[in-house]
Amino acid sequence: MLKKKVSLIKNPARKYQLVKGMNDILPDDQRYWFFIYDVLREIAQEFGYQRIDCPVVENTNLFTRSVGEETDIVSKEMYSFIDRGGEDIALRPEGTAGVVRAYNEHGMVNLPQPVKLYYVGPMYRYDKPQAGRFRQFYQFGFEAIGELEPVLDAQQILIAYKILQRLGINALVQINSIGCSECRPAYQNLIVDFLKNNKNQLCDDCKKRFQKNPLRILDCKEKKCQELLVNLPQTVDNLCENCRSHFVRVLEYLDELEIPYNLNSRIVRGLDYYTRTTFELWENEEEKGRQNALGGGGRYDNLVEILGGRPTPAVGFAGGIERIISIMKDKDVSVPKNPEPDVFVAQLGNEARKKILKLMEQLKKAGFTIAESLAKNGIKPQLELANKLGARFSLILGQKEIIDGTILIRDMKGGIQEIINYEKIIQELEKRLGKSQK
Repeated sequence: MLKKKVSLIKNPARKYQLVKGMNDILPDDQRYWFFIYDVLREIAQEFGYQRIDCPVVENTNLFTRSVGEETDIVSKEMYSFIDRGGEDIALRPEGTAGVVRAYNEHGMVNLPQPVKLYYVGPMYRYDKPQAGRFRQFYQFGFEAIGELEPVLDAQQILIAYKILQRLGINALVQINSIGCSECRPAYQNLIVDFLKNNKNQLCDDCKKRFQKNPLRILDCKEKKCQELLVNLPQTVDNLCENCRSHFVRVLEYLDELEIPYNLNSRIVRGLDYYTRTTFELWENEEEKGRQNALGGGGRYDNLVEILGGRPTPAVGFAGGIERIISIMKDKDVSVPKNPEPDVFVAQLGNEARKKILKLMEQLKKAGFTIAESLAKNGIKPQLELANKLGARFSLILGQKEIIDGTILIRDMKGGIQEIINYEKIIQELEKRLGKSQK
C-alpha cells in the first residue's frame, strides 16, 4: 500500500514580516544615515576622538553592575538569556558600559589621558513600540575617560550641540548636577522626607524607587508624580562644595561658548552610574510645545572602578539616530542625495555587453561615475532610466559601432547624438564634462 506523501515544508506560502518592534532601513532613507555618519566622523576628527566598536553581546552582569539592577533598562527592557554554553549574556541596551569594559580590558589607562572614543551602532531594549522608537535602535556616543576637569563636561556638550547644528537641528541644553557620593545621600533623604506623606500617590514604579533610589523619582514621566515634586528643593542647592564648584565652572564654559542652556533639576538621567553633571539636548521648539530629547549624558566618575579598573573619572553622552532623523524630516532638512552619474552606458546585443563591461571599468578608473542597466535589451528603456537617474551623457554601443570602432555619445539634456572614435571616449568625456562644470 502506498504511503501518503507528507510535505516537510509547513506553510510554504507564508509571508514573513518584521519581528515586532524592529525596523527596516530602506534605500531611500539610507542617505540620512550616511549624512549622520559623515557628520559624526568629521566632528570626531575635529575634537580628536577615535572610533571604537564593541560587540552587541556582553555579559549580563556588565549592565546590571553599571546601569543599575533596579533601572527600567535592566529590570524591564534588557534582552538577556542563557546561551548554549550556559553563559548569562545580554544584547547591549546602551553603549557606555561596553566602552568602559574595553578601556579596562585593553589597558587604556596606560594611554595618554583622557582617552577619547566614539561609537555608533545598534542597541536593544524590549520597549513598547511607538512611532520612532524601536526595539533595535541606533545610537552614537562620545566618551572622554581619564580626567575630572569640568572643561571636558562643557566640551562634551559642545560636541553634542555641534552635531545637531550640522544636522540642521536647533538644540537647547537642559543641564543639572546630581552631586557625588558625599552630597547625594543627604539629598535623597530630603526627597524621602518631602514625599513621605504622599508616597502612596506615587506611581507603582516610583513607590519602588522611593525605597531603593529616591533620586530616580525625578526622572519619572508620570504626570501625578511630577505634580508631587513641584516644590521639591533643587539638587543644585544641595551640592557639596566640590560639586558646586565643578558645576559653576561647567556653566561658565557654556557661557563662554554661547551655548543656550536651561537649569533643569529634573535631569537626573535613568542610569545609576551618573555623577555630578547630567544633561540632555532638546529640540528647541518650546513655542510649539515640543520637548523632544535627542540625546543626553553626563559624568560617570565611579564606573571605571565599578567595572574593575582604577578610580578613573569620565564623562560622555549618546544620541538617538532614529529620533534625530524623524526631526530632520519634520524640519525638511536638506540631505545630500546620491550623486547623479556622469555617464550612462547603454548597449544592444551580447557582444556589446562584453565590451561595455570592460569600458565601464576603464571609465571608473578615469574618475567618472557610471550607471547602467545591463539586463535590459532595448535602447529606449535604457535611455529612459538614464534620464531618470540624471545622467549628463549616455554612451550607446551596438553591433554596428563595434564593427566600425565607434560609439554614440548622447547629450541627455540637449538630445544631440554624435558618433565618436571608440578609442577617444575618455578624452571626449573629459572635454565635455569639463566644460559643463565650469
